[in-house]
Amino acid sequence: MEKVTIEISARWGRLVRSPFMLIIAALQGVSISFAPLLLYWSGKGEFYPDSRWILPVLFAMAYFVPLFYFFIGGPVVKELRAVNSEG
Repeated sequence: MEKVTIEISARWGRLVRSPFMLIIAALQGVSISFAPLLLYWSGKGEFYPDSRWILPVLFAMAYFVPLFYFFIGGPVVKELRAVNSEG
């Protein structure tokens, strides 16, 4: 197994070390488990939210939280490919 060091910009480093990541991590659990389940139940007619904004928020969490990790993963994969092409 080889050890690889990946360099990312300071902006991404500050973002990953910020308290914002705690919020994203908490929303990740909701977006993986509860949001799809409640969307499924509401599609079957078994979940009737009291507010009109609950379903759009659930959909947004299930859709946008994983996108955040894709944007972080992009620079990491780019650096890994650059390391592998050099070696």
